[in-house]
Amino acid sequence: MNAVQLSLAAHRLESICEEMGAVLQRSALSPNIKDRLDFSCALFDRHGELVAQAAHIPVHLGSMVYAMRDVVGRLDWHDGDIVVFNDPFLGGTHLPDITMVMPVFMQGRCMAYVVSRAHHADVGG
Repeated sequence: MNAVQLSLAAHRLESICEEMGAVLQRSALSPNIKDRLDFSCALFDRHGELVAQAAHIPVHLGSMVYAMRDVVGRLDWHDGDIVVFNDPFLGGTHLPDITMVMPVFMQGRCMAYVVSRAHHADVGG
């Protein structure tokens, strides 16, 4: 793969993350997500390593890597699973930042994960 092909591949993956963010923003009811844009989206490989991210909230993106390292190996993933967590000790930032992880399967095999993290105003308690 030459430099041009590498750049094209990287930008294609990044654009997936940007589109994830656009869909999240359009479908959100919370002003924190819809108006303040307090969310982040990223793609990870099947081992939980970061592949691509959109230019969203740096503190979300930086800590998301640690969350994925903890979560990927702990669960027996199946097609259609979505895991939601906000544990600040599991690679999180604080309780109002809720992370959603969904595996992407191809031919019965987990190939990647799509991940979003968004700040919610009220998580109870």
